[in-house]
Amino acid sequence: MNRLWVRLSLMIAGVLLFVFFVQFLAVLMPDEPSQATPLPDSATASPVPDDRPPPAEVVRRLLPFAVLSLVVGLGGGVLISRVISTPVSELAKAARRIGEGDLTARVDARGSSEMVELAGTFNKMAADLQHAETLRNNLMADVSHELRTPLTVLEGNLRAALDHVYALDEAEIANLYSQTRHLIRLVNDLRELALAENHQLPLEKQPVDPNTLLVETLQALGPLAVENNVRLTERAEKMPEVFVDPIRIRQVLFNLLSNALRHTPPGGEVLVTGMTGANEVRLVVQDTGDGLEPDQIAAVFDRFYRADRSRSRETGGAGLGLAIVKAIVEAHGGRVEAQSDGRGRGSKFTVVLPVR
Repeated sequence: MNRLWVRLSLMIAGVLLFVFFVQFLAVLMPDEPSQATPLPDSATASPVPDDRPPPAEVVRRLLPFAVLSLVVGLGGGVLISRVISTPVSELAKAARRIGEGDLTARVDARGSSEMVELAGTFNKMAADLQHAETLRNNLMADVSHELRTPLTVLEGNLRAALDHVYALDEAEIANLYSQTRHLIRLVNDLRELALAENHQLPLEKQPVDPNTLLVETLQALGPLAVENNVRLTERAEKMPEVFVDPIRIRQVLFNLLSNALRHTPPGGEVLVTGMTGANEVRLVVQDTGDGLEPDQIAAVFDRFYRADRSRSRETGGAGLGLAIVKAIVEAHGGRVEAQSDGRGRGSKFTVVLPVR
């Protein structure tokens, strides 16, 4: 007897019976004499006739109405409560399916505006859970794939050394050391990305001049630009201070610039500009390199995504740099955007940070 529609129907029927009972008492109770009108003298006044039917007649007349009230109350209560409880029951079934691991469960948005809003919120939650589960599965697959290559190299080389296939000379030790550094870098990047996406990345914010950050980053990457025969140009206006972690923002600029230098062919150019918008600072890194297709722009900030699949992990990276850039910028309350006119037409990445 714990079903919602049963309890609601009994409550509605009980309310109707209570109203009937109050009406029944009101009919049976005698009228109170008015205090403003004096009572007639019994010796001179004639008795006032009472037109009300006797109580037995009242009971006989009101009994059918009582039965009708009970039937209407129970019937209407069942109908109304079923209308109310059916969406709730469907919502409970869908919640149980999600609890059992079926993240495709959805409910129809129908009924009152409150139930439609509740169903919409539930469906959005279920969709978010399904998306998060898909990302988790993809992340596990990507991590295992990325870790497998250096671990396989380490295992094979060490196995060969143990089997005396070749001696561990300086060149082989350097190769093993390189694979170990790649593993450490990958693990650190994954940890940093997880902290940033969960809003747990420690940030030491302070007033920072973005022009200074640009100059320092350009100086650090100048030798790499010379080595790749790429012109590295800076064209920034005087910008106001931003309240950021300078180490993290310098890391953002470093990742964007090194990525641009990596994808720009010899003789190309990487242009860095800075400008002030409405309560924001815009730092733009534009190159004349490979460029991106429209479908690649939407995925370029995903984990382990590499626009050029032909590049090795040593030359093209693991595909975490731009994902870390996005996470760090959003942790500062900003945003990062990617633009490109297509393959071979270069790319433009814009970091937007709020002005202090």
